[in-house]
Amino acid sequence: MIIGIPKEIKPQEYRVASTPDCMKRLINQGHSVLVEKGAGIGAGFLDTDFIQAGAEIVDRNKLFEKSEMIYKVKEFFPEEFQYLREGLIIFTYIHSNAHREQTDAFLEKNVIGIAYEDIQDQNGEFPLLKPMSELAGKGGFIMACQYAQKSNHGSGLMLNRVHGVRTPHVTIIGAGTAGLGAAELAAAFQNQVSILEIDLNKLEQAKYKLPPNVELLCSNHNNLIACLKKTDVLMNCILWPKWRKDHLVSKDMLKMMKPGALIIDVSCDEAGAIETCRATSHDDPIYIEEGIVHYCVDNIPSTFARTATESLANATLPYALELANKGPKKALVENQALRKGLSFYFGNLTLEETGKKQNRSYITPEEALGMRA
Repeated sequence: MIIGIPKEIKPQEYRVASTPDCMKRLINQGHSVLVEKGAGIGAGFLDTDFIQAGAEIVDRNKLFEKSEMIYKVKEFFPEEFQYLREGLIIFTYIHSNAHREQTDAFLEKNVIGIAYEDIQDQNGEFPLLKPMSELAGKGGFIMACQYAQKSNHGSGLMLNRVHGVRTPHVTIIGAGTAGLGAAELAAAFQNQVSILEIDLNKLEQAKYKLPPNVELLCSNHNNLIACLKKTDVLMNCILWPKWRKDHLVSKDMLKMMKPGALIIDVSCDEAGAIETCRATSHDDPIYIEEGIVHYCVDNIPSTFARTATESLANATLPYALELANKGPKKALVENQALRKGLSFYFGNLTLEETGKKQNRSYITPEEALGMRA
């Protein structure tokens, strides 16, 4: 199979889909890899690194023209829609529920779209979200340290225990991979940390991973309100169902928070768990609403592009190999985890949450693949 790795065009996106080492695995199994000129620069990989691994460096037009599978990091933007064609395999973070124009284009062009974020293994885990979730949680806390600074429109609070002054409080919603990553750093900086989680098993597991300055709370209304009133930083690390119209933290609830407190929405579901969340960029990362500073950048891991690229490439490679070695239909039929990520198949929408959020008709991946009537 001919696999194309384009340069990401999302503003401030520095990751690339594969490292030279991971690329060698694809090439050694008989596949050809095309890399767009300069695709790896942001992550610290030169074109010569990819050439030494056996790839061919090409321009964007040739890459999309020749490739059978596009292997990338972020969703497609309108200027990339011209390159779509029937049967082209798109393997990336798609986030179709949040991008109606992209959904229209993928359906119109009859592509095969497989979303990293929806691949789910037999244990219910999301293996291609997990490495980026850890970086997003840890990076989110690093950004909290930055945007708590007065020079960045914050309250001027140092998120660290300093003798003689009150120790800051950090509230983290969710004890998943992102939440634990955020808690690990927040606790290491000796803040008072509270984690809110509805899954008591996750809280029990967190007890053995985190130090005593992390309070582990069942997520309910009373505990949430108590945390909102005292916290200096609120970090959202849960994914909110895309079709839900309610919110965990409403706009009115922000009035309970300290003036100048900071919200870091790691998950960045627009108007999701936090009603006032709207996606921002690294160029313009914050806004203030109800006196609360909001940081809602939707690609935090890009800031740590080298680490993020290596971690993501390691996680996606087995699935990319399976698609390339078996072809998309056989790979999807035989691998249930991969099939969970199927969002588009020759003009059919196969992702329930996008169908519900965008009020579109959809079918199951199994129906699309002819596995059952």
